[in-house]
Amino acid sequence: MNTHQANRKCCMSFGRMTTPHRLGHPARLSESAIMLVECVVYIGLWMVITGLAFTAFYRYWDHSRDLQRNADDIVRAIKAGERWRADLRTATIAPSLETTDYEQVLHIPQKTGEILYLFSRGEVWRLATGRAIGQPLLAKVKGSRMLPENRTRTTVWCWELELQTRQKNPRIRPLFTFLTVCRQGGNAFHSVSLIE
Repeated sequence: MNTHQANRKCCMSFGRMTTPHRLGHPARLSESAIMLVECVVYIGLWMVITGLAFTAFYRYWDHSRDLQRNADDIVRAIKAGERWRADLRTATIAPSLETTDYEQVLHIPQKTGEILYLFSRGEVWRLATGRAIGQPLLAKVKGSRMLPENRTRTTVWCWELELQTRQKNPRIRPLFTFLTVCRQGGNAFHSVSLIE
């Protein structure tokens, strides 16, 4: 074997390869070879880390979406409760309540007519006499109960409201309680809102 053939020969051992010298220079450079097993291990680790990252991202995405929906539901309920309290504060005479097995109707007399609050089939409607039926005040309602509570010198109206949840096992149930005190005869009105 002559010198030229010896220079062209490559020696491989345990992942290291020595390059032959060129143009009479000795081989000083060496390259690390990656074994196939190492490639499989690295690809497996990359897939595990990527899978965990995607899982965390989509879990965060779902929680963020649920948080936005909960915030929207709270705003809807608060607006409806404030509207209900404002209507009761402007009542000309004491409101009356009709309750059946499937629905509940609160009649609130006003100077311009009468306002009805109707709970039926998971929706709360606000209907004013002389106006066409519009959109429900609140949709996706699990339970609604309006009732008067007799207290010293006054009657407190209470609206207990529970919204439907999109989650199977919610951490916090969307329960709301609205209270308003309306005294007839020009006395002062006072109202409070409690969110449970």
